[in-house]
Amino acid sequence: MASYELWRDRRGRLSALRIVALGLLLFPVAKALVDAGAIAGGARPLNDVIHRTGFWALVFLGVTLAITPLRRIGRYGNLIDVRRMLGVGTFCYALAHILLYVADQSFDLIKVFTEITRRVYLIVGMIALTGLAALAITSTDGMIKRIGGKRWRRLHQAIYVIALLALIHYFQQTKADLTVPVFVTGLFGWLIAYRILAWWQDKTELSTLSLLALSVIVAALAFAGEAIGIAIEFGVSPLRVLATAFDFDAGIRPGWQVLAAGLAVVALDFVRARWNSRSARPRPVAAQ
Repeated sequence: MASYELWRDRRGRLSALRIVALGLLLFPVAKALVDAGAIAGGARPLNDVIHRTGFWALVFLGVTLAITPLRRIGRYGNLIDVRRMLGVGTFCYALAHILLYVADQSFDLIKVFTEITRRVYLIVGMIALTGLAALAITSTDGMIKRIGGKRWRRLHQAIYVIALLALIHYFQQTKADLTVPVFVTGLFGWLIAYRILAWWQDKTELSTLSLLALSVIVAALAFAGEAIGIAIEFGVSPLRVLATAFDFDAGIRPGWQVLAAGLAVVALDFVRARWNSRSARPRPVAAQ
């Protein structure tokens, strides 16, 4: 099988799962083409695309981290087959992000270097990009054999540090509205907390009750984090911000969005657990 045939699995068969993953990775490109008119008519078209690629790199980083919890909770082990594709796709968008930034600086590499070394958020972003590059380069079967399985797993655990740096980079570019950054951070927090809880309980699958508690706690932290962030930014009391949590006319706070995402996962776990228990019941033997 040719290496570029990403729509085929390891056995060379057409894979619906890989086609969906590939379509997901190409969706931002298609969306940018559809929005080309609006982008071109903007004040800074290239800057718009720079922000788009950075945002989608963060999104696909989260999707890649979500593979392990979802394949366990959804009892669908085949999801592991697209994790590498999603991870490399994340790096491609991050690389496009920095290359477009270089283009925005008229390919003046000295200016780019100066800007990166002077601005903290660019330093953080470059460290994250370097980490993603290292993970992408070592993602092949040949590199796994060369490095060794144990060392490879240790190296790729750096993804958690990279995710933290990417979130910091994202927050540092946010001017006033913290809604989306807090929501994204809440989702990343859930994904990391899931792994910590599974490690602490020494289980590959968490109970539905544990997932529910996890979702409630992470959502509460999202509410608190947003309140503290707004309090620092605008000099108001965090309690005053929290008091608006039930004011849905002003918009749905990211804490509720994080809770909704967590409850969706809880519902998935509950349904799959009941489905598996029914499937495991022995069928009655007909009397002869």
